[in-house]
Amino acid sequence: MPHTPRKILVTSALPYANGSIHLGHMLEHIQTDIWVRFQRMRGHEIYYVCADDAHGTPIMLKAKAEGVTPEALIERFKAEHQRDFDDFAIQFDNYHTTHSEENRLLAEYIFKRLDDGGHIVKRTISQAFDPEEGIFLPDRFIKGECPRCGAPDQYGDSCEVCGATYSPADLINPYSAISGATPIEKDTEHYFVSLGNFSEMLHQWTSGNHIQNEVRNKLKEWFDSGLRDWDISRDAPYFGFTIPGETEKYFYVWLDAPIGYFASFRNLCDREGLDFDAFCQAGSNAEMYHFIGKDILYFHTLFWPAMLRGAGFRAPSAVYAHGFLTVNGQKMSKSRGTFISARAYLDHLDPDYLRYYFAAKLNEHVEDLDLNLDDFQQRVNSDLVGKVVNIASRSAGFINKRFDNRLASSLDDAALFDAFASAAETIASYYEKRQYSRAIRAIAELADRANQYVNDRAPWLMAKDENPGEELHRVCSQGVNLFRTLMIYLAPVVPLLTARAEVFLKSPIAERSGWHAAGTPLLDHEVGPFKHLMSRIDAKAVDAVIEASKEKPAATDTKSTTVKKSGSTMNDTSSQATRPVTVVPAESEQNPTISIDDFAKIDLRIALISDANYIEGADKLLQLTLDIGDETRNVFAGIRSAYEPESLKGRFVVMVANLAPRKMRFGVSEGMVLAAGPGGEDIWLISPDSGAKPGMRVK
Repeated sequence: MPHTPRKILVTSALPYANGSIHLGHMLEHIQTDIWVRFQRMRGHEIYYVCADDAHGTPIMLKAKAEGVTPEALIERFKAEHQRDFDDFAIQFDNYHTTHSEENRLLAEYIFKRLDDGGHIVKRTISQAFDPEEGIFLPDRFIKGECPRCGAPDQYGDSCEVCGATYSPADLINPYSAISGATPIEKDTEHYFVSLGNFSEMLHQWTSGNHIQNEVRNKLKEWFDSGLRDWDISRDAPYFGFTIPGETEKYFYVWLDAPIGYFASFRNLCDREGLDFDAFCQAGSNAEMYHFIGKDILYFHTLFWPAMLRGAGFRAPSAVYAHGFLTVNGQKMSKSRGTFISARAYLDHLDPDYLRYYFAAKLNEHVEDLDLNLDDFQQRVNSDLVGKVVNIASRSAGFINKRFDNRLASSLDDAALFDAFASAAETIASYYEKRQYSRAIRAIAELADRANQYVNDRAPWLMAKDENPGEELHRVCSQGVNLFRTLMIYLAPVVPLLTARAEVFLKSPIAERSGWHAAGTPLLDHEVGPFKHLMSRIDAKAVDAVIEASKEKPAATDTKSTTVKKSGSTMNDTSSQATRPVTVVPAESEQNPTISIDDFAKIDLRIALISDANYIEGADKLLQLTLDIGDETRNVFAGIRSAYEPESLKGRFVVMVANLAPRKMRFGVSEGMVLAAGPGGEDIWLISPDSGAKPGMRVK
């Protein structure tokens, strides 16, 4: 069925240039790459670009801590990221960096167009300042005691224990999360984008088919609360682009990061002689799609479209958000060995395994995806190796040995082949709509039919005759052709297996043949010797990945922890990587010692989470019902940023059972669950080993 070629520009969110790529990132880039490869097979003109997000205070501080320049740091991570993406067969047309001349010029151009349009305002604000480091501190770089519940080491905008929100000025005993010094207040002038100027345009854009329904519901909350001016400047010292006309003020990283999409494409256009304006200018009939994680929706569905409209560029055709990645039903954990880097995986396992598994579970919704390692092994071994690859191995040997590597001039069952070919458009519609799991199910059903055909025809029995004749030839040729059709349908998902199959078939399968090739069998065609195409997953290899991913024993420096910049999540899928900085909280001053008698007063019990729910109006808290054997307790826990309620039900935790009940805005909290970690996404509930029972005392 002929299709009118489309012009398409596609991006994935930019990994942050101060940490390694992990499987959360790979979820997003694999999802994007599958869609791009499919569109290429359909014959469309499509370009897939990405870049490292290379600016911001955390990069400046990490470079300083390592004794290198920021430029050297980001170049090192860019090379590492590109290597990992290449080895996962992510087929970028260009991978660039936001620290580039193209990005500087585009950022300045967009800023000027916004300013000329009356969308930029300057306003003096009072901001916390670190007198030792000589740096202004965003809210998340200030810590102290919560003004409501007194919990120590809370961030400057909210308490992760009781869920209170406040300003940094309200913190008790505040300190800089960089130096440990007490912050002072200092006035500074910042640049803001008047986002409210674009309210009508954003309402119209978000009400169309540009976003998923789940995203539209979330945006309604933001619209209802009012679109606030967006602070787009940061004070020196800062690693980034200086604002035109300024010497001590820089563009905030979230201004130039999305512009990095255009900068990477501009770099490609200049190198390949492509028409940048045909894809990016207002009125373009090309399509532009962004694949992102759900944690950076605000930037991509409000700020970015507004910036583009104000600067005379086109808005995205759609922004596709996905959920976070969990491993074995839990947040990725270094202690459990499930915070898996791309390299740790690649050192032990075939990337096509993970690509197939992700595809088998991905859909068009904003849903979290769990990498269950037992299911991962079973599904790949049973479906991909046991069903699809097995079809070729059961037929190819006879073609090699009996028929001089040549397929028959006709098929044994033309109607069956036609049935396989007629599935092409249905499977294509699934890929187009990002319903990969439905595509994989449809392909698996065809694989079952192909295996049933081979079982019924039993070529190994025919081959027992001294002169089996053309019937055996046609049956085995049928099997090879059914395998080829399945590989055409799977080509966007498993490119490395596809390349090996192409060598055996001596025929292109992916972009060079196109999706339409599924309708034409290979007849009277020479194939190559059949070699093993894919091995089953060895459980020992999975164990090796987990072992390689476990957190190593800490070094002698016990003062370092991590502060996370709001709007970015390391435990997701990834999308944008965390922007972490090393901080020294002066623990001896913040956490005074207690005696053994004090500690003995704490009644620690094993509790079973029998129920868990969100709390309306609380951004940080979850409501837990804890079973401690002879009674249940209602506890409000500040762990919403790290856990979904459903993932907690049935889990054992350790709680402080004799903590005085505390009346809160949402009710009475009757205890406290124990957790560790720097906060945000990195909160790990302390759970007992197997054999625990509700109510058991912890000694």
